[in-house]
Amino acid sequence: MALKPEPTAPFHSVQYALRVLETISRHGGGVTDVQIARETGLPVAHLSSLLLMLRREGYVEQVADGAYVIGDSLVLLGSGMTRREALEAKLQETLTELRDSVGAAVYISRYIDGEVKITQFADGPRTPKVNEWVDFRSAAHASAVGKCLLTQLDQNGRRDHLSRHKIARLTSRTITSERILFSKLDSQPPTVPVLDLQEYAVGTVCAAVPLTAGSAVGCLALSLPIEHAHRLRSAADTLNRRAAPVVLSLAI
Repeated sequence: MALKPEPTAPFHSVQYALRVLETISRHGGGVTDVQIARETGLPVAHLSSLLLMLRREGYVEQVADGAYVIGDSLVLLGSGMTRREALEAKLQETLTELRDSVGAAVYISRYIDGEVKITQFADGPRTPKVNEWVDFRSAAHASAVGKCLLTQLDQNGRRDHLSRHKIARLTSRTITSERILFSKLDSQPPTVPVLDLQEYAVGTVCAAVPLTAGSAVGCLALSLPIEHAHRLRSAADTLNRRAAPVVLSLAI
């Protein structure tokens, strides 16, 4: 599988968060934010937002004297559960919280062995998941998930995918020209959510943001019924802002 060069920016905070976790783990009895800043070289102001995110996700805890120690989530990853089970449990917890925060069904998708795969999702009675009326593996050109994954491949990778999954018109809004599709993918800013405005299914709108964790190709997505389309952009912005904890879970 051919990948595009890794996009700059979206989740640099994850790299810094990993550096913070490494520092805290070296101090079994706890370490202050001043000491963490000294050892990581991070400004205290930036460190504060990272520590807040790490506390919210359960990766660190603040004890009585204000020092920081490793939290339950990291302990869980090193416990008797297999790492895979622990990671899936943590991701599911994060997805459920994200579903409630954005008021939409949310999904993690990965590009594995040349195929689009939804690996986890969180939905509910008020946040129904999209009706997969066409297999997502065959609809990368139309879905927000698929387009977001394709943006992370180079031209050869995209052509290889479309040689196995021919472009088909799914709705009146579906892009059926490879040239136009590739042009839109190339012009997609890496920090802006990819949208699907009834391109995959009539009555559903979706958004997706890339999950950049090493060489893996993945994305975080949401879907809304068309009657909630007015909330799509604000929900997508929230999804983008809240993607860092998901990337962190994948990176640890």
